[in-house]
Order: sequence, then C-alpha cells, then structure tokens
Amino acid sequence: MKSPLHRGLIAAAAVGISASLACAQSPTEAPNRPNPTWTDMQRMQSWATTKLAQSPRRQAWVTIQQGGRTLKGWVDFPSVRRKVPVVLVLHEVFGLTDSTRNTADEIAAMGYVAITPDMLSGFGPNGGDTASFENSRAASQTLTGLPDDAVNAELDAWADYADHLRQSDGRLAIVGLSWGGGAAFRDAATARTDLKAVFVFYDVGPPAQTQGPADQRGPDAFPASRIRLPVYGFYGSKDTRVMQSLEAMRQAMQAAGKRYEPVVYEGADHAFMRVGEDPSNHDPADATAVRAARVRLQRLLRQTFK
Repeated sequence: MKSPLHRGLIAAAAVGISASLACAQSPTEAPNRPNPTWTDMQRMQSWATTKLAQSPRRQAWVTIQQGGRTLKGWVDFPSVRRKVPVVLVLHEVFGLTDSTRNTADEIAAMGYVAITPDMLSGFGPNGGDTASFENSRAASQTLTGLPDDAVNAELDAWADYADHLRQSDGRLAIVGLSWGGGAAFRDAATARTDLKAVFVFYDVGPPAQTQGPADQRGPDAFPASRIRLPVYGFYGSKDTRVMQSLEAMRQAMQAAGKRYEPVVYEGADHAFMRVGEDPSNHDPADATAVRAARVRLQRLLRQTFK
C-alpha cells in the first residue's frame, strides 16, 4: 500500500536520454588521494563510463519532487516492450557514480526497469547532489548522518514514481550496494505491498547497525521482527566488518522467523561488484564473485517475480 504522505508528490520530468558520456580516462590518471572528489572517482571508474556509453538500452536522467526537494535519478529501460517489474539500485556511501549506474544497466539487461536514485540530491552545497560535494568523506558523512525516516521517505518517493512508469507492472525490488545495502535491509521493514524482496550487497542488518545517527544504533535499533519480506545477502569473505556480524544477522533473522539467505564469496573484497569489474584490479576472486553474484541475482529476481 502506498504511503499517503507521498501520494501526489511525484512530478517526474525526464531531462533527456543520455546521448553521450564523458570521455574515458585511465584509472591511473586519478590522483592517489584518501578522499577523492566526485571527478576523481569518475576517472577511476572510467571503465564503467565506457560500458554505459556502449549500452544499447534506453537511458535517461529524471527528476522528481519530494518534501520540497528535487530528487535526481538515472533510469535504464530494458529492451522489451511489455510491462516489467522495477528494481531500485542504491549506491555506495560516497554517492552516485558510474559504477552504480553500470550495475543498474546490467540489471536492465536482465529485463527490468532499473532506477538509480542519487540519495544525496539536495543535500550538497547550494542544494546540489553527489557531484557537488568537496570530497568523498563529506558525501559519506552526510549520507550516514541521515535518519532512517528520511531515507525511507526518499525511497518511498522513488517507489511511487516507479509505479507510475508506463512500463512498470507494479512490482518492485531493491538492490543495495554497501550503504545502499544497509538502507535496503532497513526498508524491508516498510509496509509497501509492491516491494517483493531486497538484495543486500556487503552491508549489515539486524542486530548490527553501523549507519545513521548514533542514537539510532544499537542492538535494539532495528529488530528483525519488523522485516516482512525475503532478504538475500551477497558478501565477500575478506569484508571483515560484515564477516564479524554475519552470524549474528543470520541468528536474529532465524529467531524472528524471517527469510534471510546470505552467500559469501571466498576471497572477495568489500564492494566486489565495483572492484571486480575494474580492469586495474587483478584479484581473480573479485571478478569471480561478480560473475557468480550476477548469475544468482538474475535467478533470484526471476523467482521473486515469477
């Protein structure tokens, strides 16, 4: 059921199909700095920019209105004419960059409409989005400081927008990467009937919570009993923070009678969906994890929407 608070707020305006993308640059050209700017990250992800430019699918930037803010997002349309489910793809903690848009395009290739919101829309300097922040640390601190209610309200607005798309069949799933994975885990507790499953990549759920304001954290901050739909986890064995919490997550979900199916990819790092596709990363475990996770995600999406 739709949230009454957000009904009637959606006024989507496509600002044009992407006709061209920035010229690709070698990842080695990006400065070696601990807190890269958005431009630095785009350079380091030039492989993703190139893939997006070569995609045969229709792609568009869109804006919607929510709570007095203008939200910006990227939409990938599958190469089919029938109505299909929509997948929200949530970015990592440093904001929306081309690697997340690349993941969304790969999901669109599976036959779904993929929407990638910029969850930092309106929170940057002068009301800007991810690209407006001074560096990745400033973006990360802003994003992790957002209360759950604000994040869920933004996801609700995008879900309402998804339902109004001509190609949407009214069903929804969320794929979350890193920070986006934690946000997806918590959004599994919402009352939306169109949300069918969430897919969490390398982030934690109950009882652990490492994101959001400090007063929202703690063992009782996000009880598993609130979750009402299947949660599927995708983790790298070298992701120490997640590995320390995984068994507690599994036990909490099991005790609450909730469906939680985590898979750990041996030897893979945190953010393997990004680093595993980066040509400058020569760790075969990350590339193997990307291929296996993509196959699993496609299978689970089919099961979810059958």
